[in-house]
Amino acid sequence: MTPENLQKTDLDMVGEYARFDDDPNAVPADRPPRRETVTVAAVGGGFTGLLLGAELRKLGIEDFRIIDRAGDFGGTWYWNRYPGVRCDTESYVYLPLLEETGYMPTEKYATGPEIFEHCKRIADRFRLYDNALLSTEVTQLTWQPATSRWLIETHRGDRIEARFVVLGTGIWGRPQLPGIPGLETFEGNSFHTSRWDYAYTGGAGNGKLDKLADKRVGVIGTGSTAVQIVPRVAEWANELFVFQRTPACVDVRANRDTDPEWFAALPRGWQRDRIRNFTTVLAGGKADTDLVMDCWTDVKKIAAGWLERNPGMSVAEAAELADFEKMDTIRDRVERTVGDPAVAEALKPWYRRYCKRPTFNDEYLPAYNRPNVHLVDSPDGVERITPAGVVVDGEEYPLDCLVFASGFELPNFTHASRTGFETAGVGGILLSKRWAQGMQSMFGMHVNGFPNLFHVGVSPQGIATASVTHMLYEYIEHITHLVQHATAHGIAEIEPTREAEAAWIRNCRALGTPLHSGEVDPGGAYVTDCLPEFVRAAIPAADPPDTDSAVAKAVAEHGRGPLGFFAFLAEWRAAGDYEGLDLRPESALGRP
Repeated sequence: MTPENLQKTDLDMVGEYARFDDDPNAVPADRPPRRETVTVAAVGGGFTGLLLGAELRKLGIEDFRIIDRAGDFGGTWYWNRYPGVRCDTESYVYLPLLEETGYMPTEKYATGPEIFEHCKRIADRFRLYDNALLSTEVTQLTWQPATSRWLIETHRGDRIEARFVVLGTGIWGRPQLPGIPGLETFEGNSFHTSRWDYAYTGGAGNGKLDKLADKRVGVIGTGSTAVQIVPRVAEWANELFVFQRTPACVDVRANRDTDPEWFAALPRGWQRDRIRNFTTVLAGGKADTDLVMDCWTDVKKIAAGWLERNPGMSVAEAAELADFEKMDTIRDRVERTVGDPAVAEALKPWYRRYCKRPTFNDEYLPAYNRPNVHLVDSPDGVERITPAGVVVDGEEYPLDCLVFASGFELPNFTHASRTGFETAGVGGILLSKRWAQGMQSMFGMHVNGFPNLFHVGVSPQGIATASVTHMLYEYIEHITHLVQHATAHGIAEIEPTREAEAAWIRNCRALGTPLHSGEVDPGGAYVTDCLPEFVRAAIPAADPPDTDSAVAKAVAEHGRGPLGFFAFLAEWRAAGDYEGLDLRPESALGRP
């Protein structure tokens, strides 16, 4: 099959597909359009908006806005309410501000409903609802040179001017539908997992899906979402068909209830220490002990064992062997768990661990032992969708309900397609155009031509880590430091120079890209070799490394890993000269 035949075209949820994007959880209340000026505006009410709002409140900065198209805080935990949803990272390091809110997670890996409630708890604790504009979608962000402020326009007619804007829209913010021919013709019920239709399925959260008792349900996709929903749907559906192109990498979860006595005895500052410990072990660093001890970090211990037994072995070689050894245990687990040998063989992942997002679940594999669950395995994927069902390899599977566990848009740096709006900077240049040949940034956060604008967690030119909450803490500390510095010293505009951008990207390329496995792979082959052909085709072709276009197309993290990157940011701030940033005071702009 050629790449053109693969399901490579994501469908935007507009026009005839707009219903897939409807918010099933909120009816926006009427309100008049806002006309106001604030110091800080955040686009996104997920963890970024929550942490930023809490920190601004602590610092005494009261005039800020948090804008989100969702009907409440929570980000992904607002939208993703599908049955079985829970975090894959330990609750004690993933849920932010546990000490500040006095909350004890009920389990090592909390459910989605519990995390969503905690998001609302943070918003209540720091009075963030007073500063929120929810069920409000940003339509345009425009730099105003006369006032050195950003004009934020929304679909509700708001016109908000903000001195600083923080984009916390995330990497995986916009759900996608697979570009399968005939999708719009299906006559049964269909929905995306991030817009779960409980009115059709019955139940709520992790409750019973009793309305599926007489239904034939199809699930397209076998990523982290499907791994969580399949066991729940399998319990209640008359028949379940899982359409698989690439099997999931399913590791042990080993969830357990939180011990209240253990939690009560934790010392002050325990959460930050635990978060740092998790990041250290995850990155292959040295720690006296692994406090989290889960399947995110165990592959590092395997690699350490190879190095200890073979003193002359390189880190990259040890990482490769550890990866294969780990994947072998995952394949063995499939064989031990799934009764039908043919189904077990189809469920075995034959790829490197990070070629597809690792998942952790103790119920997914056993679900295939149920007589009502059918795995439809085809490397070529779904051929087409008909009014009656799904066609794979020429065979039609009649369905009553079709669930798209097709995830979210791949990270891309056209900006507008990810955020849903354009950002116009100095001289009216669009950020999408500025990044047309590849992202260019300083620290993955600052962009020349777009003063006072901060990007959080979207750039591989900063850092990527499974310890997401740690990353957000560090980014928010960096941003609020600059906001405080600017307000205290009458600085109107903060903008990186083009030279600083180029220098930062070259630095990232020179250091190489540290992978979760511990390898250093300057060419990125570890990742790109195992991507589907149609995804590789979307990656800009490599240019000679000394050309400007190669710099623009660079996709490289800070080469010393997350802790090295965080330490660098702290040292850069402590130096006090803000190297690489052009700090323009009001007086220099001809304003009193």
